[in-house]
Amino acid sequence: MSGITTKFTQLLGLRTPIVSGVMAGASGGALAAEVTRAGGFGFIAFGYGSIEKFRSEVALARSILKVQPQLPLPIGIGYLGWQLELPNAPAEECLSAALDENVQAIWLSFGKRLHQWIKYIRDHERSAGATKVFVQVTSVEEALVAVNDWKVDVVIAQGTEAGGHGSSSGSTLLTLIPEILAVLPKDGPPVLAAGGIANGAQIASLLTLGASGVVLGTRFLLSPESLYSNTQRQAIITARTASSVRTMAFDHARNTLGWPEGIDGRALRNSTVEDFEKGVDIDIMRRKFVEGVKNDDPDRILVWAGAGVGLMNRIQPAKEIVEELDQECSRSLRDAALLLGTVSIHTNHKIYHPRSKI
Repeated sequence: MSGITTKFTQLLGLRTPIVSGVMAGASGGALAAEVTRAGGFGFIAFGYGSIEKFRSEVALARSILKVQPQLPLPIGIGYLGWQLELPNAPAEECLSAALDENVQAIWLSFGKRLHQWIKYIRDHERSAGATKVFVQVTSVEEALVAVNDWKVDVVIAQGTEAGGHGSSSGSTLLTLIPEILAVLPKDGPPVLAAGGIANGAQIASLLTLGASGVVLGTRFLLSPESLYSNTQRQAIITARTASSVRTMAFDHARNTLGWPEGIDGRALRNSTVEDFEKGVDIDIMRRKFVEGVKNDDPDRILVWAGAGVGLMNRIQPAKEIVEELDQECSRSLRDAALLLGTVSIHTNHKIYHPRSKI
């Protein structure tokens, strides 16, 4: 690995500032473990499944990483706040399922009572401050609350380019990162950039903007370790940039409504999206969607994908993806340094000199 050092890599003891995102229905134990094993940091999405299914994914990650039960597990778990806040939802049981596994981080997003869950995490007897709290934000205002009021350990700044759910009217990533960094204290928590990232050159540009790390989602969907099907992966490979659109079509088709106001999803356009836009009766649309899932029909099924999907064209093991991204990023940082001749430049905490190896 390149040995790129940032505030984020120092916080978790990583070899590269690359994170696999929290993707319900895609981020399982194998993907999380392989990203961590490669030197980055992997997350499992708690998602819409049962606690038993979640525990089996955690057990898989622990087995791959060869970490004995009860010992700290170097992966994270991601939760949707609004799901924890549903009436009669076993929120504390869901959170405890992760905390009892001694996971290294918990990622929270899209909820009205995230402060409540943060307090529960920090008060949990098995956490004792060892479990880092990541909170996803889509605006400067949300970032200020997360840092100043909730004292989170890591901020994930999500641009509108991100696949999956996010703000329907937020900023692009290249605007959001400097906006947030401009108002946070210099000694504040690491800020990770998320949204539409596909290659190492983009990662290098975000690090030079001041981000301490990056989160990729769609690129990792193309790994065989993700829970996506071969049909979904092939849809990503053949998609063009314009194929990625913001829509609530799939939430209506799946009846996964309950997201906070102003949140929608980014996925590949297909007939489900077109029916939604035409105002096709919801019962008809749902029936077609269910049939499409049963038949594995790419023209009906859900494929979350960010705006960088047009830059992705092959399936790779998650470990290779991390290694390739890290190498590309290092090469881009070196090339950028050469533009300044013999002048050294600073990227986060590490100084890069054009005539020295990263």
